[in-house]
Amino acid sequence: MSDEDRFRWYVVHTYSGHEEKAAGNIERAVKQAGIAELVPSVLVPTEKVAEMKNGKKTITERKFFPSYVLVKMEMSGDAWQVISNTPGVTRFVGVGSKPQPLSPEEIERILGKIEGTKEKPTTAIPYHIGEHVKVTDGPFTEFTGVVDEVQPERGKLKVMVSIFGRPVPVELDFLQVKSL
Repeated sequence: MSDEDRFRWYVVHTYSGHEEKAAGNIERAVKQAGIAELVPSVLVPTEKVAEMKNGKKTITERKFFPSYVLVKMEMSGDAWQVISNTPGVTRFVGVGSKPQPLSPEEIERILGKIEGTKEKPTTAIPYHIGEHVKVTDGPFTEFTGVVDEVQPERGKLKVMVSIFGRPVPVELDFLQVKSL
């Protein structure tokens, strides 16, 4: 039996904000029970996100699936029992009380998304059309304007800034403005 057939990815529900703690508890419980060979991987999928806090760019980690932990395991009575009774774990996700494994396509998409975000942090989209903003960087610093267009894939905004009493479109990075 190949590892692909033997091991499947399951989703475990946990308390919000305790995903990392629950994942660590699962890893410890599995080792203590002597069944580490049945659970080769425990994962809390995250991505790096660039955000503005107090006028400074910071990189934070954001969870893809808050309140959930992914567990690659061979579903056996022992493994199910140990993980189900681990502190921080509320239940396996599935139909009724039967855990449902993720399909190979689902796990491939999730793991691909994780790999894709390791390269470059994505930028959160903190602005919307019609919002009043103040420019904090570049030649238009201290000018105020209204967001006219948001381009999340590029991390850019088009802001209508009033120059000499006329609205002028200015293209800026998300990180060059702050909300008023």
